[in-house]
Amino acid sequence: MDKKADISIITVNYNGFKDTCELIDTIPIDNESVEVIVVDNGSSRDEAALLKQRYPTIKTIRLSQNMGFAGGNNAGIKASSGKYLFLINNDTILPKHNFDSLIDRLSSSASIGMVCPKICFAFDDNKIQFAGYTPLSKITVRNHAIGFGETDHGQHDTAHPTPYAHGAAMMVKREAIEKAGLMPECYFLYYEELDWSVRLRDAGYDIWYEPSFTIYHKESRSTGGTDSPLKTFYISRNRLLFAKRNIKGIIKPATYCYLIIIVSLKNIILHIFRNRIDLAKATVSGIVSFLKS
Repeated sequence: MDKKADISIITVNYNGFKDTCELIDTIPIDNESVEVIVVDNGSSRDEAALLKQRYPTIKTIRLSQNMGFAGGNNAGIKASSGKYLFLINNDTILPKHNFDSLIDRLSSSASIGMVCPKICFAFDDNKIQFAGYTPLSKITVRNHAIGFGETDHGQHDTAHPTPYAHGAAMMVKREAIEKAGLMPECYFLYYEELDWSVRLRDAGYDIWYEPSFTIYHKESRSTGGTDSPLKTFYISRNRLLFAKRNIKGIIKPATYCYLIIIVSLKNIILHIFRNRIDLAKATVSGIVSFLKS
């Protein structure tokens, strides 16, 4: 019988062999208390086999098709044995191998179910990407990442609760997953971790930001950058889906109207003005996809 790990590090790979290797090279894969699981999410070639050949001690899973962010992570969760599960994007780098600060935060209270590290960009002088989130507005379904774009001078080095986790890096107790359930797979891409955060909080757990551990994020490599039709489609669709699943009562119609009539229409006009017809079409497609669901 295999020895259970203390920490299961799970990352999802989709045609990202180089990035995934750069991540694994910063993980202590020879530490017996750490289990590394790479889910190859339907890459065009069998990158699971290539990764296993290069790193024999890791566990790889080859999915026959792209199951999305949640589906890929859930496959890794199901195959894991750790008490603590660290879900991390493959386009990140871990400069620090000691996970004690994240585990200490999770262990400090039975009510803490998940913790996220400080996330900085891997470029642009390593400016901050995430130091916790503000709450989402029930009308606009928007919030902002604390510290985003700021030069890190230690101004966000105090740990605190955050209403939502950041999908690029989140460590969660196994018991919290068993109580709250796996990550929702209905989104495919974007908003999954926000919805999952709601599920964890509904199950009685808090989520914390822990700045004593920092990762560096390359951001949007697998989706073609910040202005890709793929990203535009899923964000347009999934913010409506998130509202459907999480906004309650008479405020929900107002949320739908705001997101479709104001936000999406404005975005469509801006895309056309910028001669990005592909993004305008992706926005419309996302709305239509939601309305048909």
